[in-house]
Parts: sequence; C-alpha cells; structure tokens
Amino acid sequence: MIYFFHGTDTNKARVKAHELIDSLLKKKPDASFFKIDSETFNASQLKEYIGGIGLFSNKYIVFLDRLSEKKEVKEGFMDKLKEIGESENIFIILEGKLDKVTATKIEKRSEKFLHLELKAEAIKPVYNAFALADAFAKKNKKEAWFQYRKSIDAGEAPEALHGMIFWKVKTMLLSGMSGWGEVELKRAMNELVVLYHDARRGKHELETGLEAFLLSN
Repeated sequence: MIYFFHGTDTNKARVKAHELIDSLLKKKPDASFFKIDSETFNASQLKEYIGGIGLFSNKYIVFLDRLSEKKEVKEGFMDKLKEIGESENIFIILEGKLDKVTATKIEKRSEKFLHLELKAEAIKPVYNAFALADAFAKKNKKEAWFQYRKSIDAGEAPEALHGMIFWKVKTMLLSGMSGWGEVELKRAMNELVVLYHDARRGKHELETGLEAFLLSN
C-alpha cells in the first residue's frame, strides 16, 4: 500500500508525510517503522520490507524519503513499484519535483496521493534557520531533524548549517547556561570538527553526516 506526497512545495509535502506517519504509528503502535533515503537505499532491504511481516507486529511502516534524487536508486525503486503497491505493508513515499511520467506511475499505484506545488510568487521558501540551533540546544531531536531537513530543502548549504550548530555549541560551552553538561558539549564540538574534516576528505557527504549527528545528540 502506497501513500504518495510530492511536488515543488517540499516543506509542506514533508510535513504532510510526517503527520501521516505519526497518525499511523498511533493507530498501529506495534508496527515496525523504517526509513530509507537515497543514501541508505539497499535493494535487498527494500525487498524484505515489501514482503516481510514483523515478528511481533502485523505490518511494517516504511518511509521512502526522496529516492528519486539519485538515478541508480530511482531505477531500483521504480523496478519494485508494482510490488510495493501490492504489499501488505504501508509505504509512505516523499518526493520533490518529479517528471510527469514518474509521478503518474507512482500515483497510479498509490492508495492516496497529494501533489503540492509552490505558487509562482513563493518559489523561494521562507524558513527560520535559527530554529534548528534552538531545537538542538533544547535536545529536541525530532524538531532539530525536521528543521534541518526544512533548511536543506529550502536550499541552505550544509556548511552553513554546520557552522550554525558549531556556533551554538561553542556559545553554550562558554556561557555555561544550558541543559547540557560540559563533557557533552566538548564531545559534540569534537564530533562536529571531525565531521567537517572527514567530509572535506571525501569520507562522507556533509549533509548526511550532519543529519546523523543531529539524530544521535
């Protein structure tokens, strides 16, 4: 079963997708939740989610987050589209702007779909970049991740977001006024430094590395 959200208004589409996920998890608290994006895509894993049923739950809820951003991932995903649509498990598919052929193929296989387009005068999304730093400082992982993805979708560079979070950690460390311990802050600062330099060396993409950092702190 597929629920499909797509269009140029990526912020609203992501919000709608997460609202649905939250609703489904409340209705099916024993269901297993999984997320796959273009960086973590694995064809074998997707096949398992299509046909598998959790040991202690009736269904899997699987979030496919913008798989079409990479050509090879898109091809692997689209090859399994028919099976995904026929699966007993629930798949929430989120995409940005798609070509008409691809969008139509997914829509035809979907239980429900929502196409969200920005108005011409609102092509550049408006967002509060400092909301990310504030959410991180409050240890609100869910909100920090949401604000991070919102900023990335709005076109903000990962380097700028990394700098903002680094600045926030440094400020909290110097002021001593936060819900963080000194050891925690020093560890976070060290992780951010290593993360940045590893990205410069090509060990990973800064965007995905920073996302992982936010989800683990």
